[in-house]
Amino acid sequence: MKAVQLKEFGGPEQLFIGDWETPTPKANEILVKVHASALNRADTLQRMGRYPAPKGDSPILGLEMAGEVAAVGSEVSLWKVGDKVCSLLGGGGYAEFAVTHEAMALPIPSGWTFAEAAAIPEVFLTAFQALVWLGKLQEGERILIHAGASGVGTAAIQLAKLIGASSIVTASAGKHALCLDLGAEHAIDYKSEDFAEAVNDHTKGKGVNMVLDFLAAPYFQRNLNSLSVDGRLVILALMGGIKTEEVNMAPILRKRLQIIGSTLRSRTLDYKIALTKALKERTWDAFEQGQLKPVVDSVFSWEKVADAHRYMEANKNKGKIILDLG
Repeated sequence: MKAVQLKEFGGPEQLFIGDWETPTPKANEILVKVHASALNRADTLQRMGRYPAPKGDSPILGLEMAGEVAAVGSEVSLWKVGDKVCSLLGGGGYAEFAVTHEAMALPIPSGWTFAEAAAIPEVFLTAFQALVWLGKLQEGERILIHAGASGVGTAAIQLAKLIGASSIVTASAGKHALCLDLGAEHAIDYKSEDFAEAVNDHTKGKGVNMVLDFLAAPYFQRNLNSLSVDGRLVILALMGGIKTEEVNMAPILRKRLQIIGSTLRSRTLDYKIALTKALKERTWDAFEQGQLKPVVDSVFSWEKVADAHRYMEANKNKGKIILDLG
């Protein structure tokens, strides 16, 4: 098969398409003819040598895909050849074929394109894990979602609305309309506003029950200041850095705050299967009915994968960037 590979760790120019051995499904796995994959920040980090694939997973980039089942393992009972599925992957999405455990695959909602389906797994599983499993967001609560126009951010806005919670987002001014259209109640321009002050003003000093953050260090103190009593801060990435010079920790005790850090890629297969099952049970009717839908910013031919990476790293996208493999 053909697959996107690296000449060496570095910039987008290191990516190329070349021959790679087609994977063979194990007894409980399915082999999928990939029609679409999607970009994630983890892909750019892996390309630079900063985020290697977990042991046992494909070293090929790509954490999600959508396509048609091409072959099934000897013990597979959930799928048959020809079924259309999408799935979270530990790696391997930027290739003509990929394998996934049968319980990790999800049915593509009726009438959806492969490009739309490829935009579901990583962002909605990540957002679902953060909001429901970790942050335990409840109906009537309020959440602050950073990077509101990102893939995970747009998924989180929709999931919060489905739960019955309200959301405040941070995003550059040009991306506010998208966030508000998806259901956010208020948008803050992080470039020109202090988001903690803006949250305080909007909530009349009450703060938010939960914060979903990807920046870490530069936002840490203001995240603490934005939370209400018994608030939860869920940190999913360290895009802004890992160290902060000074932190006033008093709010942690005074407001009984919880600080939770998590990634999804390094979780066990059993955990990912359980999370996938929970997402399907809780949300798939909403996908089928159009209440939930990933935001697709753009679709690149996989032959233009380097351009797609450059586009993501320039922060131009609103929602997901898709690779079309034909």
